[in-house]
Amino acid sequence: MTEPLLKLHPPGAGKDEEVAVELPIALTVNGVSQAVMLATPADFEDFALGFALAEGWITHPGELLDIETGERADGVELALSVTAAREQNLKLRRRQLAGRTGCGLCGLESLADFSSVQPALVQAPELAPGALAQAMLGLREAQVLNARCGGLHGAAWCALDGSVRLAREDVGRHNALDKLIGARARAAVRGGQEPGFVAMSSRASHELVHKAAMAGIGLLACVSAPSSLAIATAERLNLQLWAFVRENRATRYA
Repeated sequence: MTEPLLKLHPPGAGKDEEVAVELPIALTVNGVSQAVMLATPADFEDFALGFALAEGWITHPGELLDIETGERADGVELALSVTAAREQNLKLRRRQLAGRTGCGLCGLESLADFSSVQPALVQAPELAPGALAQAMLGLREAQVLNARCGGLHGAAWCALDGSVRLAREDVGRHNALDKLIGARARAAVRGGQEPGFVAMSSRASHELVHKAAMAGIGLLACVSAPSSLAIATAERLNLQLWAFVRENRATRYA
């Protein structure tokens, strides 16, 4: 992929500033269009795997057989190949998402689809004292692109002491989490899965809680406010939800 992650603006006019690149990224499964998201063109394999896991297209990485990345005139296509069993499952539950940076649920075909894919209950880990604050410091340091343009969200997988193990960035907070889920799943396949939690640079939305639980994550910590639905969802799924984790404070909502 030759598309840069940051672009200069305005080009050639005095001192240029860097801005984050945002492109349509289409995801197909076994040749059938499933979703189009607006995202930063990076970490494609992580994004494809994480999105597939978070949306319930697959239940574990082994069901994703291949990912092909293709450049198109107006964006990028990620062509996923899944097992026959998962393809049949998708045919029974077809979701057409109209990608947004603010909401990935906007394209559901009906209100009934809103609750059609439910995660299992999760279990929150026991954190070391000061882990949440340490995680937010580490997340800020890991956001190297955001430090240059100020336009990207970050999601980090943190150990129980708050040290950052993995981090991903994107213009969309839910995309950043998808990429992190995918990166974590790939790392687990290579060498086990270290216990921990997710720290994010955004507000705490229902979608982030739902995606985290779909990935078996038991604790989500966000720098900004939660929504009422995020709190209710976290309570129902037994997920520990922290928000306003900043400036020497943190509030537990679920």
